[in-house]
Amino acid sequence: MCIKPLRETLCLVEWIGINCFHIKGLENLKSRKAWIAHISRGTSTESYSHRRFEDLQDKTQVYPLAESDYVRTRLTHSLEVSCVGRSLGSIVGKRIIERHQLQNIDYSEFGSIIASACLAHDIGNPPLGHSGEEAIQNWFMDSDIGKEIIKVLTDTERGDFLKFEGNAQGFRVLSRLQSPDNTGGMQLTCATLAAYTKYPRESFVEGRAEDLKRKSAKKFGFFQDDKQLFAEVADEVGLLQIHNDHAWWCRHPLAFLVEAADDITYTIIDFEDGYRLGHISFQEVSDILIELLKGENLESYQTIQAEKEKVEYLRAKSINKLILEVCDIFCEHEDRILLGEYDNALTKDIPSAANLDRIVSISKKKAYCARNVLEIEAAGFQVLGELIRYFITSVNDVAKNAERALPRSKKLIELIPEQYLGNDRKPDNDQYSRLIKITDFVSGMTDTFAVSLYKKLSGISLPRG
Repeated sequence: MCIKPLRETLCLVEWIGINCFHIKGLENLKSRKAWIAHISRGTSTESYSHRRFEDLQDKTQVYPLAESDYVRTRLTHSLEVSCVGRSLGSIVGKRIIERHQLQNIDYSEFGSIIASACLAHDIGNPPLGHSGEEAIQNWFMDSDIGKEIIKVLTDTERGDFLKFEGNAQGFRVLSRLQSPDNTGGMQLTCATLAAYTKYPRESFVEGRAEDLKRKSAKKFGFFQDDKQLFAEVADEVGLLQIHNDHAWWCRHPLAFLVEAADDITYTIIDFEDGYRLGHISFQEVSDILIELLKGENLESYQTIQAEKEKVEYLRAKSINKLILEVCDIFCEHEDRILLGEYDNALTKDIPSAANLDRIVSISKKKAYCARNVLEIEAAGFQVLGELIRYFITSVNDVAKNAERALPRSKKLIELIPEQYLGNDRKPDNDQYSRLIKITDFVSGMTDTFAVSLYKKLSGISLPRG
């Protein structure tokens, strides 16, 4: 049960009306007019033309370093999720406004918050796909050096590395690493940061079995270094706290729609990508999507000649149907969501849930485990594990031995950007700070840069003038 009592008059609009005016780093921006201008700008191309977003073009979605220019990267995936998220937010917003007869609020405000959070949802993912997260985790868990250096950390600090999480890294990028000279990093609204955070808890928690089984407790959403910052966000938007002794809250209501936008997009579009690369047959894709669209008007489908365009048509129709089903489930469970009692993925409760599960199952068997995917993801363990080792051993050597550090350590530390070191380009005094900054550095690399740097530092290839 959530500890923080629910206000009797609480309705969903409180998250998008009063409380979301607060913007990290722009605390004086309080008027609705100023807020709407800021949040609208937050989803524009100009605002998101930061290096972190541009780098998503060279980060893996499913097929690492794919040679085909059709296959989606993290950037194209994020743009698609943002479009789906805006639709979800706008539809739900309109229904909520009508249900509660709300005045002076526009449904587009819901859509703007969700679109912003969706656009950023993968920004913290390390290079080389999901194997990137596992590579970092495994280095701290299995390597002799990794196991030794985290011994001095607290349980919660160790959890940040043993369970390294791209979602937590993303919160750190948005609120601190991107535009580091600004208070609040990118200075997004608290509502956007809260909606972004699918797992609003720290890495190490203890509690009742029923709370630990919550969908939102599956992973964690912020590092110890950012715990106080997220606590400020949670307090500003009124998140319900689950445990008094841990930094652990119920989800922001709009986080459910951000998650659903991602689930809809990757399920359907990864399926389409699997077909386009020849891993899944046209017959299998068309049969399953037509089954999902049972009851829908598919007259136009019969007039399409090319198989590729048929799949594109079915993909678009499927996403539209799933958006409407998710909106229905969200509105059906609105009260339970606000009470913190509902904690399931919305896509698991829609009428098409079984079809989605079937699609995911086929993608896992035929697309996600394709030989080229497995080969490059396996290589990711070597690449990222070695990069972490090179830079962590170097900063620790320099921190401990200063001028007596190994020449190699001194050379390697010169390759680390100033942002990931302490004052005067010296390593921080405490181990946790050194580790978190090196994981910031490595996880922020693109696929191409990580592989290239690994080859150079390993002597496999040499830099050219």
